Amino acid sequence: MEEEKKEKGFVIKDRRHFDEAGEVRKEETAPPQAEAPKSEAPGEEAKQAQVPPGTDAPPTGEEEAPLPEVNFASFIFSLSTTAMYHFGDIPDPLSGETRRNLPAAKQTIDILSILRAKTEGNLDPTEKELLDGILYELRMRFVKEKSK
Repeated sequence: MEEEKKEKGFVIKDRRHFDEAGEVRKEETAPPQAEAPKSEAPGEEAKQAQVPPGTDAPPTGEEEAPLPEVNFASFIFSLSTTAMYHFGDIPDPLSGETRRNLPAAKQTIDILSILRAKTEGNLDPTEKELLDGILYELRMRFVKEKSK
């Protein structure tokens, strides 16, 4: 069984919906197999991971919680949280330290300002109010932090 694992390569499956001619690709029942590269180090076994169809990463054995819905509001909240992190409100998750980085906070505020300008006329009233409110709060906070 150990020898079977060494000789068995990884599977490459083309998941594109169209072939080279632009025709709709038919589902294949048996995916083609490619030869696995041999390990150069003596005694080192080639690590292999079977990837289930439709996924990009090998299974980890742990089920991940579903991510929250990504929409305009959650994107804006994400950027505002980044600015608050740079103001020193949120500690670094790895070190637990809080650090101020006003240039990075200003850059995040500028990104939100660019989004506000580029989405002019395309936002619903709730999204516009959210973005304007967050921009106002972050700008006032920046002025306060700058004067410290």
